[in-house]
Amino acid sequence: MFGREQRVLLRHYLEQGLSKTAVAERLGISRRSVYYWVETGQLDRELDDEPVRYRARPPVARKVDAYRGIVETRLAEYPKLSAVRLFEEIKAAGYEGGYTQLKEFVRSVRPTPPVDPVVRFETAPGHQAQVDFAEFRLPWGKRYALVVVLGYSRMMWLQFYSRQTMAVLIRGLESAFEFLGGVPNELLFDQLKAVIIDDERLAGGKLLENAEFMRFAAHWGFRIRACRPYRARTKGKVERPIGYVRQGFFYGRHFLNDEDLNAQALSWMARTANVRTHRTILEAPQARFERDERARFNPLAMQPYRSLVLESARPAARPRLHSMPTVERRPLAVYEQIAGAVA
Repeated sequence: MFGREQRVLLRHYLEQGLSKTAVAERLGISRRSVYYWVETGQLDRELDDEPVRYRARPPVARKVDAYRGIVETRLAEYPKLSAVRLFEEIKAAGYEGGYTQLKEFVRSVRPTPPVDPVVRFETAPGHQAQVDFAEFRLPWGKRYALVVVLGYSRMMWLQFYSRQTMAVLIRGLESAFEFLGGVPNELLFDQLKAVIIDDERLAGGKLLENAEFMRFAAHWGFRIRACRPYRARTKGKVERPIGYVRQGFFYGRHFLNDEDLNAQALSWMARTANVRTHRTILEAPQARFERDERARFNPLAMQPYRSLVLESARPAARPRLHSMPTVERRPLAVYEQIAGAVA
C-alpha cells in the first residue's frame, strides 16, 4: 500500500529534480505508480488536504555545504583530486566538519575508482626496497622522479632530477640510504638500463647486470634484483606509489623551480605520504618503519661510492694558454742615447 509517508517522500524527491525512474527506485515502487500519482493530480490533492505534520522536512544544513563551491571548483579544474586531498584543502580554508560528509559529496559528484584486486607479495622488515624512475613534465622541462619504497613498511623516499642516468641513480640512492639511516638487503628494479644490460631468463639464459652498478652495490652492501621482462607488476609496491605521487602530490600543485619542487616533495613525504594510514598495511608507514624495520637495515658505508669510470667520463678541463712575453716599449730618443754611448 502506498501510504502517506511514501507520498510525502514522492513529492519531496520530485521537488529536488529527480527523474520519475530515480524516484521509483528510491521508493521501491514501479514507475507506472509514480506516473499515476503525478499525472492524475492525485498526489497534490491528497497532500494539500493532509495535516502539516506529514509534509516533507527541509534538508538539514551540513558544515560541508559552505565549502561546496571550493570543492566543485577544484574538481572542475582537477577532476581526479582525491577526497583526502580536498579535505586537507578545505580544512585550511576553515572547514570544521568531518571527512565522511565531504567524501559522500565527492562521491556524488565523481564516483571513486574500483579498488585494485591484486594481492602484493609481502617481504620481511629491512629485506627489500623497490626502485623506479617516473617522468613528469614541468613548464621548464622534463624531470624524473626517483622513487624508493620499502617493501615491508611502505616508507617512501622521493626526489626529482633533470636526467635519468647511472650517475643520477647512484647519487639518488645514496641520498635515500642516508634518509632511511641504513641499507636494505636487496633492491628490486625494473629493466633499468643503468642496472640491467641484458636479461635472457625467459629463454633459459641469465641476467647480466651492469658491472659499474655491481661495484656500487658491493660498496653499499645490497643485492641487485630485477623484474623479469614484461612482469613489472611484480614491482607493484613502487608502481602504485608512483600513481599516488602523481595524484596526491604532483597533480594540481604549482612549483617555482627545481629547488621548490624537491622541497615540497620532502615536506609532502614528512607531513602526508609517510604518516597516512596505508590502505594495505592499515597503519602509517613511518610508525611501522620505526617500530620494525629501521634496526634491520645494513649499516651505511663509511664514505660515498667513488667511480673511476664515471669520473673519467667527464670532459677534461681545457689547459690554460701561456701568456706571451711582455716586450718593454721605449721612446726613440732613448735608443739614440744608447747608440751614442756605445759609439
